[in-house]
Amino acid sequence: MSNIKQITERIIERSRESRQQYLAMIAEMRDSPPAPDRLSCSNWAHVVAAESDKDKKSMPAGKGANIGIVTAYNDMLSAHQPFANYPNIIKLTARSLGATAQVAGGVPAMCDGVTQGQPGMELSLFSRDVIAMATAVSLSHDVYDAVMCLGVCDKIAPGMVIGSLQFGHLPVIFIPAGPMPSGIPNKEKAAARQKFATGEIDKATLLETESASYHSAGTCTFYGTANTNQALLEALGLQLANTSFVNPGTLLRTELTKESVNRVLKQSSKSIDYTPMAEVVTEKSIVNAMIMMMATGGSTNLTLHLIAMAAAAGIKITWEDMDEISRQTPLLAKVYPNGQADVNHFEQAGGLAFIISQLRSKGLLNEDVKNVMGEGLDAYTRKPQLDSERNLIWGEPITRTTNSDILATADSPFAVEGGMRSVTGNLGTGVVKISAVDRKYQIIEAPCVTFETQQALKDAFEAGKLDKDHIAVVRFQGPAANGMPELHKLTPYLGILQDRGFKVALVTDGRMSGASGKVLTAMHVSPEAKQGGLLAKVVDGDLMRINCDTGELSLLVDEQILEQRKAAETPYVSDSLGRRLFKNMRASVGVSTEGASSI
Repeated sequence: MSNIKQITERIIERSRESRQQYLAMIAEMRDSPPAPDRLSCSNWAHVVAAESDKDKKSMPAGKGANIGIVTAYNDMLSAHQPFANYPNIIKLTARSLGATAQVAGGVPAMCDGVTQGQPGMELSLFSRDVIAMATAVSLSHDVYDAVMCLGVCDKIAPGMVIGSLQFGHLPVIFIPAGPMPSGIPNKEKAAARQKFATGEIDKATLLETESASYHSAGTCTFYGTANTNQALLEALGLQLANTSFVNPGTLLRTELTKESVNRVLKQSSKSIDYTPMAEVVTEKSIVNAMIMMMATGGSTNLTLHLIAMAAAAGIKITWEDMDEISRQTPLLAKVYPNGQADVNHFEQAGGLAFIISQLRSKGLLNEDVKNVMGEGLDAYTRKPQLDSERNLIWGEPITRTTNSDILATADSPFAVEGGMRSVTGNLGTGVVKISAVDRKYQIIEAPCVTFETQQALKDAFEAGKLDKDHIAVVRFQGPAANGMPELHKLTPYLGILQDRGFKVALVTDGRMSGASGKVLTAMHVSPEAKQGGLLAKVVDGDLMRINCDTGELSLLVDEQILEQRKAAETPYVSDSLGRRLFKNMRASVGVSTEGASSI
């Protein structure tokens, strides 16, 4: 039995009781009478009040499946702006197939790019749980035979997965919007940010550069959390094969949306190929998603989200599972911040189809899975295309890359191990994204410099106090303290110090963006400072060690000295900008190692 199979079997055994409880809930919903038998005439009158005369008769009679659309459309997220037209496409396609579709509800969708380094970021992680609940509210009318989710970005797609899993007796399919066309190279954007941090360019010049990077509808083109979400949705089997990185506004993109309607209808309970979400999201597909994350060097945010998503299906996974899978999985992709290519270049080089082909060639995936394409993984080695008559087809398997600087074979990978490492010690347990960190920076032992805010680190940098070897400790950034914001604002300052030749690293109980890159960062440290974590007792000058080879995260201070120290006090958290409404979430949120969930 391969190591991947052993890990999968271990997760199955660990999850046996909770998975059975979940499936029992699903069976109860699946076995309940159909909506036309359950709902009263008054109920149905409300359901169809705004529908056509034809639908007012057919829907209550149960003629044809009814699709519930949950949408995260808004104009703030470039990745979600294309969703404005999707519901009409879905409705017209459904009608042409003898079915109906209704927008069941909308979910909030904040842009981390807008809130990065701002107070609004303190609502970011908790928005995932709000989205999960909003998805459940949307579907609570219980009149749908299938679900289509329109969501892409950081917390939105995970939240929609969590919410949809509560209706796992229904087939569920996600439809992406695709990435914006390539703008300026990501390396140029990062360089401009560092120049701004050192005062070499002004704000107007930086804005011009940023706007040349984030310039149109579609997902951001680096391999951050949004695009990692897309890769994992495919690995989970919830999205049509190799549709993640088809650009918005293309004919192919529109045809894929139509085909998504066709597929989800074929898998509804009114079809012979009934395939509920609970049979798609299983222990085996969750392991496949973890493998995909490691093989592509995906965002560390998914180390939180995937645990929470799995838990919603009664499946228990851990950072230790992820670490072990990472050590068994070759790194096959170099996409920014793990390289200089963007996701458009990645797609052109072979994309996820090539990755799946390579992983399958080494027996590194669970093959006996169901998905929206049917059964097995063969379809996920093929790319969609339009034939000469503009019919949608999936071509031949992608077994070769057109650019070996972006994609590597499993026989000659960029690294023999995957993109993530779990580190643990007396400070607790954290996560490191090693795929973006040069090998020579993956081990450090240096004195600490402690901060309670991002601004304090910025001030110290500008005052020249960080021009030395050190490990920056930014604490009280965990979910219970202030909602666990991303700390990507720190990246330019620490990157500059590393470029100056200093050995630097970051240790935090907060998160880093999916764009976190070249500076060694042990993040999500649990237990967090607010909840008794040793981070609260670190003082300037303490020696700390991070060793990604051995998986160590240790404060090298005598235990008796630490026992005598008083923990630092939690900084004040403002109630402004909506943060007061999230007090209860901060008070009840679970630990990071369990997905930092408040529901």
